[in-house]
Amino acid sequence: MPAPVSDALATLLSRNAAYIPGGVSSINRVIDPPISFVKGEGAYLWDIDGKRYVDYHAAFAPHFLGHNFAPVNAAVIDALHGGESLFGAGPTQLEGRLAELICRNVAAVEKVCLQNTGSEATALAIRLSRAITGRQHVIVVQGGYNGNGDELACNVFNTLAEIGPRVSPGEYPLRPLGAGTTIEATRFVHPVNFNDPESIRYVCRRYPVAAMITEPILQNIGVVKPRAGYLEALRMLADEFGFLLIFDEVKTGFRHAIGGYSEICGVKPDLVTYGKAVANGFPLALVGGKREYMDYVVHPDPAKRPLVSGTYNGHPVAVTAAIRTLEYLIANKTPVYQHVEALGRQMETGLRDIFAAHGVTASIARQGSAFSYYLMPRVPEDFHDIIEEHDFERDVALRRAVIDLGVFLVPIATKQCSISAAHTADDIRLTLAQFDRAVATVWPRGAAASQR
Repeated sequence: MPAPVSDALATLLSRNAAYIPGGVSSINRVIDPPISFVKGEGAYLWDIDGKRYVDYHAAFAPHFLGHNFAPVNAAVIDALHGGESLFGAGPTQLEGRLAELICRNVAAVEKVCLQNTGSEATALAIRLSRAITGRQHVIVVQGGYNGNGDELACNVFNTLAEIGPRVSPGEYPLRPLGAGTTIEATRFVHPVNFNDPESIRYVCRRYPVAAMITEPILQNIGVVKPRAGYLEALRMLADEFGFLLIFDEVKTGFRHAIGGYSEICGVKPDLVTYGKAVANGFPLALVGGKREYMDYVVHPDPAKRPLVSGTYNGHPVAVTAAIRTLEYLIANKTPVYQHVEALGRQMETGLRDIFAAHGVTASIARQGSAFSYYLMPRVPEDFHDIIEEHDFERDVALRRAVIDLGVFLVPIATKQCSISAAHTADDIRLTLAQFDRAVATVWPRGAAASQR
């Protein structure tokens, strides 16, 4: 059983809820059991009662170098002491330095527009694709998350009752994530399954498609990888039907390689969005892509020019953090990515052995430092696999048991876990030992055989 809520936490929860709906500024931070963290350093978090956790949530994955990475913090402090400010007029040296750094090191990017959040970046990518193509329709992926904008916040965590049986080729019913959107009225958005190129062809034959946006790996529902040839098929379909291929690398960018997953798979999108790890936790995101497409932002014909504006775009604090993060990753590329790959492999092997030792049917999916377990006999290839086979209830129970033992995974079923460069082999060993204890709690001796 989780520990009772302390007086300090109960007071905080009550005070915040009196002034903030739900008590938190982003509703996906509402968790059970409730925890309030007050400090993060490296691979660790401390809660309001002083308990330390090994962190694999990483605030939904931006802290690739660890919490409060000293070189990044120092660069930000130096910039502020040097007089940097939000000037709000004219170009700045910092934004130019960051843009050049990205364009020189990321093959998929020839020009960039700086934004503040991943949601802003994906919304701009859609707007830009519509301006370029003169079309309205957009293809999204069932189970993928591409931000909170009206037309992208849909078809993420659905039940079979909401979306029905598997559809291929074809599209799924449109299911907004919340109220107050116009997405069902416009009917411009078309959800299809991941790893299903024939459904993309199906939609393109029926509608004038401006863009398809997808995470190259679905990391909002764990780690769902593309089948061999799938991303290449997307590139060919985009060329055939004239839509823009957008890779949403807000989660995968810089975590798996300097050039994101597009560098690993060798498929070049038309537009790409980055966020999270690009500034190691500071609020910065960007849209990048082919020069000919990005230059629509300053198209000489106002009728073809999409609006790009934002008071905080290119904020010096976030830009400085991103510059120092990328400089560090570029200078230490080999040791950093080798280190997290080794830790990821250690975690994957250990988890697989633990589940097997307890007789629990499970599979482990991993890409570098990102991993997830699924309580099903094989790794999923799309969201339908997950809702048909994964044991959501026991997944959450296991996460809660692990949290109680001082290892923090966000207690939401199927959510990706993230290893940082600050983790050590000893952290992984401790984590695996606590996982072993937690599995024994959730599946008491003899109970594993009866799991669904």
